[in-house]
Amino acid sequence: MDGVLVHEGHAIPGAAEFLQRLEQRQRSFLVLTNNSIYTPRDLRARLEASGLRVPEERIWTSALATAQFLSDQMPEGSAYCIGEAGLTTALHEAGYTLTETNPDYVVLGETRTYSFESITRAVRLIEGGARFIATNPDASGPSLEGKLPATGAVAALITRVTGRTPYYIGKPNPMMFRSALNAIDTHSEGTVMIGDRMDTDVVAGIEAGLETVLVLTGSTTREEVERFPFRPSRIVDSIADVVDLV
Repeated sequence: MDGVLVHEGHAIPGAAEFLQRLEQRQRSFLVLTNNSIYTPRDLRARLEASGLRVPEERIWTSALATAQFLSDQMPEGSAYCIGEAGLTTALHEAGYTLTETNPDYVVLGETRTYSFESITRAVRLIEGGARFIATNPDASGPSLEGKLPATGAVAALITRVTGRTPYYIGKPNPMMFRSALNAIDTHSEGTVMIGDRMDTDVVAGIEAGLETVLVLTGSTTREEVERFPFRPSRIVDSIADVVDLV
């Protein structure tokens, strides 16, 4: 989503036309984000404020992928959750009970209000036998003032204390893309991933068996691509260059 369709709250030129073309051609698609803070309804509203119309059912977050994974692994289980509405809502809708007492899982997501108390409770529960899950490994997130600690950074803190490494669901785990493919009932050989990062989007797309397109409107420059041992199927300047390929 960020770096491909929007940048700092503004639609990237060509994004609206690209989404319209997908709808006109009746292409199945999902807009993906590693951010677990917001629900699909929240993200729909944020995209609409940028001038982009995306239905809720076309948005797939690391929170939804995490909830789906836990439901598949242990239906109607329990979790202690550090996160916001995007994650807690997804877990509830997957049939999970949120509890601080003997949970099956500790689930770490992104929040703007990480507290020492909640992190300490997570440490105690993991030491007590709870399995450790994190929505994504992103170490930092953006803000107007600069970088903010994100899920991966807090997970590293908990790992340092407990010696337990979480299982990350979001990108670059190809699990994120596989769960998205299942959500729209399609197959990897007929699907394209469009992203702006080599180290999350492209590598996960390749590992999931997708054709990959890298846009240069986000985190990666053309020169940086050469540093990686893998390459996207195609490199384009922006989403505007993909419209005619749909």
